[in-house]
Amino acid sequence: MNKLMLSLIRHGKTEANEKHLYCGKSDIHLSENGINELNDIKSSIKYPECNKFFSSGAKRANETLEILYPKKSYREINEFWEYDFGDFEMKSYEMLKENKEYINWITDKDGQVSCPNGESKTQYRERIKEAFNNLVEKCYKESISTAVLVCHGGTIGTLLEIFYDNSKSFYEHQPTCGRGYTLTLEKNDKGFEIIKIDNI
Repeated sequence: MNKLMLSLIRHGKTEANEKHLYCGKSDIHLSENGINELNDIKSSIKYPECNKFFSSGAKRANETLEILYPKKSYREINEFWEYDFGDFEMKSYEMLKENKEYINWITDKDGQVSCPNGESKTQYRERIKEAFNNLVEKCYKESISTAVLVCHGGTIGTLLEIFYDNSKSFYEHQPTCGRGYTLTLEKNDKGFEIIKIDNI
C-alpha cells in the first residue's frame, strides 16, 4: 500500500469559537449552535467514508465525530489536542491586548516564547508533527488506506503548514468548523508526501 487517504476535520463550534476566546486545553462541549450547524452541514455535503477513525480526545472533537459518524468506534490521540494557551486560556484578544506577556507571545517570530503556564509555538509544532508522523506510520503498518482524524483548527492549519505548503500561514490553511481536507499521501524514500488535497 503506497497511498493513504487521510481526512482532517475540524470540530464543530463551541462557545469559545462564538465568543472569539483562546481555547486549547479547556475541555468544553460543542455549543447548541455548533451541534445544529454540524447537522445542517452533514445533510448538505458527503463526508468521506473510511475504515479507521481517530480523535484528539477533546470533548468537542469526540462529539463532532459522533455526530458525523454515528456508532463508529474511534481511537483518541491526545497529542493532536489544540495549542496550550496557558494563562491566556478562555480569554480574548480584547482582554489581553495590553498584557506585556501576551504582546511578547503574539509578536514572537521564532516560536520560542511560551504562553505563561502554556507552550511555545515550537513546542506545539513539534508535538503535532511527531503525532502526525506516528499516525501515518501506523496507517501504513496496519494497511489502513482511509482514515479520518477529528481535531482542531490550529492543529490542521499547522500540520498543513509543516507538511504541505509553508508559503501560507496556518491561519490560511485553517478550515471552518465542521469542515476540513482529505489528504492523499504517497509513500517515498523520506517517509511520505502529501500529493493532493481536496476540500471537505
